[in-house]
Amino acid sequence: MSRDESWNARKTRFMNRLHARVASFSRPATAFSTTPEPRTIGSFARGRQITGGNFLFAGFLVEAPEVAIWDLPMPDEGFEIEIHGFTWLDDLAAVGDHHATKRAQQWTHEWIARNGRGAGPGWTPDLTGRRLIRWINHAILLLNGQERETSEAYFRSLASQTLFLSRRWKAASPGLPRFEALTGLIYAGLALDGMDAHVDEATRALAQECAREIDAGGGLSTRNPEELLEVFTLLNWAAAALQDMGRSPGVAHIAAIEAVAPVLRALRHSDGGLARFHGGGRGLEGRLDRSLASSGVKAITNEGLAMGYARVSHGRTSIIADAAAPPRVNASANGHASTLAFELTSGRRPVIVNCGSGATFGKSWRRAGRATPSHSTLGIEGLSSSRLGAAGKMSDRDSELLTDAPRDVRFERDDADGGTRLVAGHDGYLTSHGLTHVRTLHLGYDGRALTGEDTLIAFNASDRKRFDLVFDKSKLRGIPFSVRFHLHPDVDATLDMNGTAVSMALKSGEIWVFRSHGEASMALEQSVYLEKSRLSPRATKQIVLSGTAMEYATRVSWSLAKAQETPSAIRDYAMDDMMAVD
Repeated sequence: MSRDESWNARKTRFMNRLHARVASFSRPATAFSTTPEPRTIGSFARGRQITGGNFLFAGFLVEAPEVAIWDLPMPDEGFEIEIHGFTWLDDLAAVGDHHATKRAQQWTHEWIARNGRGAGPGWTPDLTGRRLIRWINHAILLLNGQERETSEAYFRSLASQTLFLSRRWKAASPGLPRFEALTGLIYAGLALDGMDAHVDEATRALAQECAREIDAGGGLSTRNPEELLEVFTLLNWAAAALQDMGRSPGVAHIAAIEAVAPVLRALRHSDGGLARFHGGGRGLEGRLDRSLASSGVKAITNEGLAMGYARVSHGRTSIIADAAAPPRVNASANGHASTLAFELTSGRRPVIVNCGSGATFGKSWRRAGRATPSHSTLGIEGLSSSRLGAAGKMSDRDSELLTDAPRDVRFERDDADGGTRLVAGHDGYLTSHGLTHVRTLHLGYDGRALTGEDTLIAFNASDRKRFDLVFDKSKLRGIPFSVRFHLHPDVDATLDMNGTAVSMALKSGEIWVFRSHGEASMALEQSVYLEKSRLSPRATKQIVLSGTAMEYATRVSWSLAKAQETPSAIRDYAMDDMMAVD
């Protein structure tokens, strides 16, 4: 972190603390102007874990059955931040029994006693907005059976947090943090007596943020699908809250919802989960479908790119590929070197995946998850197609940015040969090796067969000159490369047919067979699947095609097809684990 950034971070923290302290002396709201209705839905399984004393936040598990949440040992800053955001209230509300209700009430009112006058790390605009939404959503749960003194303290804290947000929302980082802050301010302004004066300004600001952060195609500059879902959910909540009170959301606010909905539909696999690219995960269970339904937007996705991703869906099979340049430098704090990577899902079962974000497992895993070898695409000599460069400021933490990324990414789509064909290419290896990576994917209309070809090619004289220099430095041994296909942990994969094929059995009963065509050698190697709901990376496997580029054009062809005996229609009743901590 630079000296200027360090000073700015300290100044921001000081101003947050100052305004939080001043806001604590505000005239409190005494009641709700309307009865709050819960809009946030949590996980029953996660709520059961919490009531049992198992606290899983930011990739850390703390087991403390008899300890209040605020007395837990804090293993990491991210762990503590998540707790102060109060999203765990959604999970306790999903359980809703006596034990869950008691904990929700005690821990909320204890937060007021400890932190209500501006103390603690929870006084940032985004966390305050996130917290206000949960407190208002679950007001009936939190106030049921409480003494008058406790209720008054609750409303007094709601008022001070609302006043804090009205003064500090501009200090939230653009993007998701500011959307959280403004949505929380709108929620509180509409719900609390005497706080409606803040609603008009917040409504205008939210519309301006939509116009600034969401492009005409309905995408974010970060190209993070899960972040887009979180923003979309907040916009839906804010719009519904305004309309319920007879107010109109801003024009840009409504336009953003209408633009984002078809993008999210394009990023939705056939199993209901999001494609995992650029730091995003699959999304909370059921949130994508609920958000799309509540938006009321019925627009059908066109066949072009959605936030830079191409989607093909035939039969039971869906493919989503990264077919655009990575996020621009100042939006790439969570960006991955994933250009031309793809994911494939069959029915409810993910088959080909990317490793995902390792952010919750520490810096080393986070960096590894961002590299090209952690994605289902081609990589040269272990060199990523985008390189990590100078550190940037993100939530007051250092984060490496993508400073050397593909600039020219081409994409074409057509219907041919009984299916849909995608052709894409990028110049991420042009400067280093004089080579362009071109990938062709063809999915048949019945969804039973995917064929692909990866090509490394030096197109013109200058490219060939660069290739020759690198080739000479290799002492004429050529340029090694690998094409990787990471498999989901639930895929049971084995080498078959004397090492010339990989058979993959899914829990649905489907059998898929992967074959390589050409001189590249095939191996089944260890891999990992990174997901934030786990304590550690999950072991899985990857198919690796290894070869050496000896000429100006090197091609590797491969295919992935259902075994002939696999029926076209399968009823998949198996239930995935709702929550796992192993």
